[in-house]
Amino acid sequence: MKKLVPAFLLACTAFAMPMGVSLAQDAKLAPISDYVTSDVKPWLNDPAIIEAVKAQNAANANLSAADIDALDKKWRAEVDGSDHAMIDGVLNNALSKFLQGKKEASGGKITEIFVMDAKGLNVGQSDTTSDYWQGDEGKFQKSFGAGKDAVFVDEIEKDESTQTLQSQASVTISDDAGTPIGAITVGVNVDAL
Repeated sequence: MKKLVPAFLLACTAFAMPMGVSLAQDAKLAPISDYVTSDVKPWLNDPAIIEAVKAQNAANANLSAADIDALDKKWRAEVDGSDHAMIDGVLNNALSKFLQGKKEASGGKITEIFVMDAKGLNVGQSDTTSDYWQGDEGKFQKSFGAGKDAVFVDEIEKDESTQTLQSQASVTISDDAGTPIGAITVGVNVDAL
């Protein structure tokens, strides 16, 4: 019996550690989730967002996986090249201007914003993203892929270019009927919260 007690305690400690780590991580992510809920979600039903996502969903309804791959490759080539026609078309649209204004108004709390359609393709953005298709990434799959009202807050990481701690929070965007139509990802400067 005496040998079983230390083994039992060791087992309990082993199971408690991951839970403690998870709770610590959750505690670090809670302010980001709170910020997104209080400061970002209120403007997700703005017509600038809803109408742009609906229009792109209609335009992209018949895109195949090969079409999406080709668009993503073109975007990536423009990121590294001198021709930025596709990127400029997105960065200069009305939704991107709206998002750039929201980023500016955040007082440094938001580092980037991009909105995706139902296929995970960029609709508008505050800054150039490295790729055009987000559909294969957790930020899209754990927001839009999780359905209405989903919020996914990714791990906090240090941004080497700005030397700040940042996290990306992604939220499902729904239309007036509550149907998910796209998603938004907001880069949050943890140091500014």
